[in-house]
Amino acid sequence: MTAPVVLWDLDGTLLDPAGAITGGIARALAEHGHAVPEDLRRFVGPPVGWSLRAFTDVPEQEIPRVVAAYRARYRTEGLAQTRTYPGVEELLAGLHAAGVRMAVATQKPEPTAQLAVERFGLGRWFETVSGAADDLVAPAPVAGAQPVHDKPAIIAEALRRLGVRSPDPARTVMIGDRSYDAEGAAAHGIDCLGVAWGFASEGELGTGFAAVAGDADELGELLARYTAPAPTGR
Repeated sequence: MTAPVVLWDLDGTLLDPAGAITGGIARALAEHGHAVPEDLRRFVGPPVGWSLRAFTDVPEQEIPRVVAAYRARYRTEGLAQTRTYPGVEELLAGLHAAGVRMAVATQKPEPTAQLAVERFGLGRWFETVSGAADDLVAPAPVAGAQPVHDKPAIIAEALRRLGVRSPDPARTVMIGDRSYDAEGAAAHGIDCLGVAWGFASEGELGTGFAAVAGDADELGELLARYTAPAPTGR
């Protein structure tokens, strides 16, 4: 039997940005003379450029400047504010020791996602980090990269890199905090487990998720359904 596969979202699931994303976006918008939306939590998950187009009135020609300002500060200040959620590293270590194959599947631009994963020493647990195309000069997707807001494509790329051509729904699961994660998992016929500590809006975790964990210990219990060793015959 093949090893179980667990795919992880990044911000709001593995990492707590602790205001690094929302605060950074607010400062970048204000610095360039643009209004700051009230609900900045919506910006956690999708790539920044996509969110600016969806949730603000920033002109298209100004988006690269705002994104560049945000990213520069994220690398110098934002990562310093970020933390792993309690119990997550212990859970990753236990899954890895049990032979579970794991990858990150995030809508964060892939180079930034890789930087964050390595910054917190999480790379040892993951075989690959599948992220979105760098959307600084979007809307057109970068050739050969995943569309900026297409979670199914990002998950597909993670599975491809793992060599999983047809995921076993009994042994493959996605973990995330937003509806995008559940929708992406459903596109591949696999479950998504939600985490209550992320950035979901009210009611967002109510549909599309197989179950929702309140903390890392509960998530570990839910994952046992997909990762427990197969029974051996006599």
